[in-house]
Amino acid sequence: MPIRGDPMSDKQHFELLAQYNRWMNDNLYRAVSALSPQDIAQTRGAFFGSILGTLNHILVADITWLSRICSHHHSIAALQPLDSLPVPRALNQILFEDFGELGNARRTVDEVILQFIDEVPVGILEGALHYRNMRGDSMSKKLAAVLIHFFNHQTHHRGQVTALLSQAGVDYGVTDLIVMVPDCID
Repeated sequence: MPIRGDPMSDKQHFELLAQYNRWMNDNLYRAVSALSPQDIAQTRGAFFGSILGTLNHILVADITWLSRICSHHHSIAALQPLDSLPVPRALNQILFEDFGELGNARRTVDEVILQFIDEVPVGILEGALHYRNMRGDSMSKKLAAVLIHFFNHQTHHRGQVTALLSQAGVDYGVTDLIVMVPDCID
């Protein structure tokens, strides 16, 4: 069934998702900081092993996607701070062993995401993003659809981290996007 309009290119949706991303990461990193470095790095049977491994994976994926966008749209100034971050080579790469350094990089990337969504022209959202995946295959996808994947991927793996926190007895608070949705005033 066709969707009315094109919600994938509605910039307001991406602004909400970028705000939610930062809010959730702030809450999640605050919750994780209640654990010792050993507990954060402890292998817990998750796909990326530990809380540290999963949080690094989210950052790896975010930097990878933002770098792909930057290489295609290098005129977008908001993406320039990516130059100061490590270049991921594998999806399971640990960019930062130290949780404090990981948190600093996460805050930098979240600010890049917010600024990018603020700056990106709608016409670019509707256009194609040409890139190579981690295997080197050439790909071409609508940028708006890539951003839907980008934000969905973050949510998926943050859900894994909340499960690991729950198992460790840490209260991570509310995670629902709906708390970021403004009330309707009739």
